[in-house]
Amino acid sequence: MILVTGGNGFIGRSLIAYLEKHRVPFRAVSRNPSPGCIAVGDMTRQPDWSEPLRDVDVVIHLAGRAHVLKEESDPAEAFRSVNVDATLALAQQAAKASVRRFVFVSSIKASGGQTGRRQPFLADDMPRPVDEYGRSKLEAERRLFQLGRETGMEITVVRPPLVYGPDVPANFALMLKWAGSGLPSVFGAVNNSRSLVYVENLCDLLMRVADHPQAAGQVFLVSDGVDFSTAELFSKLARLQGKKPVNLPVPLSVLSLILQLAGKSAYRERLLANLQVDIGKTCRLLRWMPPISAEEGMRATVESFAKQQGVRNSPDEK
Repeated sequence: MILVTGGNGFIGRSLIAYLEKHRVPFRAVSRNPSPGCIAVGDMTRQPDWSEPLRDVDVVIHLAGRAHVLKEESDPAEAFRSVNVDATLALAQQAAKASVRRFVFVSSIKASGGQTGRRQPFLADDMPRPVDEYGRSKLEAERRLFQLGRETGMEITVVRPPLVYGPDVPANFALMLKWAGSGLPSVFGAVNNSRSLVYVENLCDLLMRVADHPQAAGQVFLVSDGVDFSTAELFSKLARLQGKKPVNLPVPLSVLSLILQLAGKSAYRERLLANLQVDIGKTCRLLRWMPPISAEEGMRATVESFAKQQGVRNSPDEK
């Protein structure tokens, strides 16, 4: 039996569908009531996990915090309370419940903020997180491995980069909308390189690490195995939506200034910097390859987005 936390999130919904498709016994939990999920409430209040953990062999921990609300004065504590304290509370109860393996879905932000050109992160590099989110994920990883040494529960960490797929939220959804509008992008001068992972590829890897004997005690990176510049990504998403891509060569210095003046300096790293991951260890140790190509994954994402737009624009919509 697998316990999935964060079952009503973007990755959680895809993982549940994957488990159902492959007829893997599972139990899913979420903070709030959701179809097919047990509601456990606010994770920062350390809920009693005894019932969700009953007869569970593996925990796949997706639940976490990626953003801080404006009214929260201490971002470090906001991230730490969920990503570290609540994670450890669950893991401690899992160990007491004789759970065999705890799979922690961390983030590439635990490795660092960006990479040099053609200098991808390796799974066993010395981590150098640059923000509170990344630091909280890295602290959780280290405390989980310590708990594993103390209790014998196997710990596996997976650090994904940006995850995309049908129903993708946030920035990727905005990029989809922009690319499908026919308007030009401003990324023509952006020659960066970034790794992404299709959500079904991530789910496939999570199932592999859930029971592979070589996964215990390891950190793994995951991606589709190909990288894109921001301009290339925009162009691909535009073409898949039947639009001719136009990328205006706006200088990077101008883009940085625009983002700064707009109060969006955090987007500079996401849009202009390099962030590549090397999945060699993952492929070698687990005998794993991404089962779905980036082309197929992006096509499925675009098709899902088009259907959503069609529903929203339907004349029958009230």
